Amino acid sequence: MEPLALRLRPKKIDDVIGQSHLLGEGKVIRNLVKNKKLFSMILYGKPGIGKTTIATAIVEELGLKYRMLNATINNKKDFDIIVEEAKMYGELVVIMDEIHRLNKDKQDLLLPYLENGLIILIGMTTSNPYHSINPAIRSRCQIFELKELESDDIKLALNRAIKNELSDIKIDDECINYIANTSSGDLRYAYNLLEIAYYSTDKNVDIESLKSISNKPNLFHDKNEDGYYDVISAFQKSIRGSDVDAALHYLARLIEAGDLDIIFRRMSVIAYEDIGLANPSMGIKVDACINACERLGLPEARIPLAEVVIELALSPKSNSAIMAIDEAINDINKGNTGNVPNHIKTTSKDYKYAHLYPNHIVKQQYLPDNLKGKRYYKPCDNKNERLLRDINNNIKKIID
Repeated sequence: MEPLALRLRPKKIDDVIGQSHLLGEGKVIRNLVKNKKLFSMILYGKPGIGKTTIATAIVEELGLKYRMLNATINNKKDFDIIVEEAKMYGELVVIMDEIHRLNKDKQDLLLPYLENGLIILIGMTTSNPYHSINPAIRSRCQIFELKELESDDIKLALNRAIKNELSDIKIDDECINYIANTSSGDLRYAYNLLEIAYYSTDKNVDIESLKSISNKPNLFHDKNEDGYYDVISAFQKSIRGSDVDAALHYLARLIEAGDLDIIFRRMSVIAYEDIGLANPSMGIKVDACINACERLGLPEARIPLAEVVIELALSPKSNSAIMAIDEAINDINKGNTGNVPNHIKTTSKDYKYAHLYPNHIVKQQYLPDNLKGKRYYKPCDNKNERLLRDINNNIKKIID
């Protein structure tokens, strides 16, 4: 009765699907395993992309003693038992799901043992740990973000499952593609769909049988494999191109797929990457929309989503902020930094306090000498940024 996803869980990191940025040759987690050294860490990302798989593969390959906990389900007594086991063994790895739900009592119990290394924590969460996890826990863990699995990753995993566990199944490439595309990067979902199809069709699987099982509409699959990520890309590019009707079309496809998370993420990116300083209030409106959608749920969430997507599409556009920060980061990566000017260092007595000067502006150098006069921010030509441009030009005349 053990699910297929559990039977196929890798025992070593070589067998993990995807996440090459962490597990590839020379990458951080592979090197930790290679050097037989483990530190507390938090793995975060969407469901079904390998958080638990990576955690168990690490400890299995290193041969470490470990226990599985859930921050929501397991009580304080369970945590006390884990601590006693750790004392008995001298070291214990704790793999903890839903770590963002760890309450204060459990945190207080674990913290000293994380500090002295008696317990090594591998936490897993679908929530952004920088927002959802207590700083005391976060500061003791290295944080690794897992990337979404691509359709090819899912197909590789499905073919491996068929070879190793379901070798007598009759299934063609079209069905494999269908499962991969409807799974939306969730490998667990893909395994479950394959296994249900195997046992419910007398091992002879076709597209119609898959459609009768899957509770997700097939919005991302056709003979040309017009994929899930193409729809997400088209959603953002339609808004960027100010085509409100196309934006609503792709929004509707994502709503019908029930994937609110990706809609929220895309809208948030669009508000700052594509709308930016041309209409800075859109970031606030997107956040308000997300809060409303989380309270309402579907189908009502479609209403605030439609309103905000319409306004995003019809807003003036500016990418000046992303261009500015990318140019600044590029300078840093090239080593083009320089020393902080002495008069604005922490202990300087020569600093001119801006609040003591008219309009809070004083003639004073802020950039390092080798970057003096550098202009990262180059305003786009829209109403809001024309105002920002004029303000900036007036300030530069004084401080330069």
